[in-house]
Amino acid sequence: MEIYLSRPDITEKEIDAVCDVLRSPDLSLGPRLSEFEEAFAAYLGRKRGVAVNSGTSGLFLCMKALGIGPGDEVITTPFSFIASTTPIMMAGARPVFVDIDPMNLNIDSARIEAAITERTRAILPVAVFGNPAGLDKVCEIASRHGLAIIEDSCEALGSSLYGKKAGTFGTMSIFAFYPNKQITTGEGGMILTDDDSLADMCVSLRNQGRGKDGGWLAHERLGYNFRLSDINCAMGIVQLSRIDEIKAKRRQVADWYRQMLAGDDRLIIPSEPEGYDMGWFVFVVRLATDTAGQRDRILEKMRSMGIQVSNYFPPVHLMPFIASQYGHKPGDFPIAESVSRSTIALPFHNHLTEEQVAAVCRALKQAIEN
Repeated sequence: MEIYLSRPDITEKEIDAVCDVLRSPDLSLGPRLSEFEEAFAAYLGRKRGVAVNSGTSGLFLCMKALGIGPGDEVITTPFSFIASTTPIMMAGARPVFVDIDPMNLNIDSARIEAAITERTRAILPVAVFGNPAGLDKVCEIASRHGLAIIEDSCEALGSSLYGKKAGTFGTMSIFAFYPNKQITTGEGGMILTDDDSLADMCVSLRNQGRGKDGGWLAHERLGYNFRLSDINCAMGIVQLSRIDEIKAKRRQVADWYRQMLAGDDRLIIPSEPEGYDMGWFVFVVRLATDTAGQRDRILEKMRSMGIQVSNYFPPVHLMPFIASQYGHKPGDFPIAESVSRSTIALPFHNHLTEEQVAAVCRALKQAIEN
């Protein structure tokens, strides 16, 4: 029997909520949209939420709302899903990569100031794997240099650092609701900010550039169709109401993995330092020794045993179209590249049983030994 890498956690409550919308005349731009936005902003303790059709769209709208465009630079991490970089490029700005901290895998705050130039407009940190480590230090640097923070918390719903929730550090922040995330709307994202003018701009931009008080055919600016339907929002409302339950399930799976893999010096196991509260997006272990090709052979062996695993993440700066555009080459960001060669994302979702986690751990150890 195959053990899946990820699965959404959908109950009859979500199904009923979606069906209620389908029975109504309001499939888009209806009451569920504002209800989801307000509930999500309230959960994070931020003033405004703006729902959009993906986290990628949300990051792009953050760029546009902040006036970031051609000639500007945005500092970010090369160790992330590609969608933290492409919105910078979509806005016409240049992504400037900074290598990562080898312990927490987030952008290394000690290296950021050396990358700041007169063209730098913002820093885009990513809470990789749901870990908000270093966000406080990044914000201190941004404040000293008068830079905006666009906080990519797409993987970090439910995480916090010293009591401050991920998604509340930045000038603007973004969450995503793809089916592998802590909560899902199928597809979708949420922009958060305490600045009404930025939120209003995002509302306009997501809806074809329509103005706040204008009619349906009155367009004040170039806009986009990045709306999130009431169908998605209804699902999101129920998922958000279950966030404590969902978070507890994910913590249990993470705890099983950490207990069963503890003491294996061939592996680096994710930790949760004092003062951190992890929302647990994925469970990614690393090989302690960076042996050429070993990780890929382990992935292949585990897949042959019916266990879905993956490498998280390939270095963004070495994606061919990015490397060719900006002249990046292997060795530019050695820590991110080394980490990328050693990562193994294990099956991780709310439905995993203790027996399945044990089977994954046995398979991993067997694959390493072989």
